[in-house]
Amino acid sequence: MSQASTGKNLSGKVALVTGGASGIGRAVCGRFIHEGAKVVVADLDRAACEGVAAALGAMAFGVALDVTRQESIDRAVAEAVAWAGGLDILVNAAGVYEVQPILEMNRERTSRVFAVNVEGLIFMTQAAARVMVEQGRGGRIINFSSQAGRRGEPLSVAYCATKAAVISITQSCALDLIRHGINVNAIAPGVVDTPMWDVVDAKLGAVEGLAPGAVKRRVAEAVPAGRFGKPSEQAAMAAFLAGPDAEYIVAQCYNVDGGNVMS
Repeated sequence: MSQASTGKNLSGKVALVTGGASGIGRAVCGRFIHEGAKVVVADLDRAACEGVAAALGAMAFGVALDVTRQESIDRAVAEAVAWAGGLDILVNAAGVYEVQPILEMNRERTSRVFAVNVEGLIFMTQAAARVMVEQGRGGRIINFSSQAGRRGEPLSVAYCATKAAVISITQSCALDLIRHGINVNAIAPGVVDTPMWDVVDAKLGAVEGLAPGAVKRRVAEAVPAGRFGKPSEQAAMAAFLAGPDAEYIVAQCYNVDGGNVMS
């Protein structure tokens, strides 16, 4: 599953990647193209999506997507199908993070985290699965959970809850959709060096009174592997789950976290 692979395991496939304009989502887009797929880069900012698609070349296409709005989901899936002629793979990588100690939580911020991380993922899965069922050729759906979905964290009550929900949603959708030949699985990253983790570092540092970068250094030192993960390592697992070698893998969530969580 190394980035150096010269295989074309996804040749002829069409993938839509939510959160595809940055971080793990962008790495997944690049890896899938490397594996021969056509890729639809979907994110909030259309210009950013189009910029990433332009950088990736003719096999990529950018669409605007707000997973909290059903009309946006439906439009993005329709644009993807119109451009590529079908849809074989969905990667739900869009997500938001909030620092919310239980004594400081409010309904508005909590609802936003659930709207993106849980409801957005459910209804993206529904929209993509409907296309896949109609096509009649099966498909793959890959959801991004987190190590935060495997265990609680004191300053991220809502975020941890949503990522635990992703694992449960993955299992339920997998058992529902496998009769249509659609494999649904998940990935639980550990700490990955992305723009989102810079936000986490800043927010947690502000709560703890630490200088920028201090939280990241502390967290990296605590990983058994001794470092932050790379987006490309998450993308490698996504490519495996999307490819032919994962045909018999259903309803699983893989930890890609340098040894942080064992399950």
